[in-house]
Amino acid sequence: MTVPRTVGWGIALATLTALISGISVFANGLIVKEFADPVVLTGARNAIVGAVLLAILLGTGGAREVRFLSGRRAGALLAIAVVGGSVPFILFFTGMAQASGPGAAFIQKTLFVWVSLLAVPILGETLGLAQVAALGVLGLGVVLVGPTGAIGAGTAELLILAATMLWAVEVVIARFLLARVGVSVRLLATARMALGAVLILGYLALDGRLGGLAALTATQWLLIAGTGALLFGYVTSWFGALQRAPASLVSSILVGGAVVTAILVIARTGTIPADTVTLGLGLLAVGVAAAIATARRGRPSGVTAPAA
Repeated sequence: MTVPRTVGWGIALATLTALISGISVFANGLIVKEFADPVVLTGARNAIVGAVLLAILLGTGGAREVRFLSGRRAGALLAIAVVGGSVPFILFFTGMAQASGPGAAFIQKTLFVWVSLLAVPILGETLGLAQVAALGVLGLGVVLVGPTGAIGAGTAELLILAATMLWAVEVVIARFLLARVGVSVRLLATARMALGAVLILGYLALDGRLGGLAALTATQWLLIAGTGALLFGYVTSWFGALQRAPASLVSSILVGGAVVTAILVIARTGTIPADTVTLGLGLLAVGVAAAIATARRGRPSGVTAPAA
């Protein structure tokens, strides 16, 4: 990416990622009912995005970067494919298919909490009182936006929690590889999506469900391509943000995607959410703004962008 490697641009890319995420969640909510198997959907979509990223990598001289990879870096890229691009997708969509209530989806929105808890001891990021307050506002907002009643602790919820935890681990590994080791965004994104898609398709083959790809209609492939374009934008802007700004900050900004989704739902249905949900959405917006403001003002540990 030719975007300057500064924290300000990292914040901008994280904001773009949140916007894309909000649109993607809305779009996926509309099309998922068109597919009998959500894992087949995500496998096909990830494979398309992975193929595009691989073509870009090879077409922009990335083969040289691959050729000179050390064994340790290659292992880290494979880890990204496992804990970011394959296993959590399988766990998440399997859990969502088994979930009996809306509370299951709430679990994934806590990603920023787990990332922050991991980033402090592993990456050495520090959270001052202002950052902790911003995280608290975000947490309260997530609780208010989430459904009322018990979330549950069944198999579905545990699968979604495991997926969320794996994605949090991925964020920390990605931040380390991008900002400290010097792995490029294009290579990391390709490893996540292309290798991850191979693993997902392998899982479908072992489970006897790979034939679901052949059963997809032309309309379904168009839907996959459309949401795949959003996924492509999400992955590249997400890793671009992690290359430039702390993992705790980037994951906090991502929560703003829920506000974007809510606005799109309101525009489509004309239904105003309950007062508590509206308050929660407002707190999410305030929390994201506070996280950005404190980062710009204080530049917490781990924010300094590496040399290009």
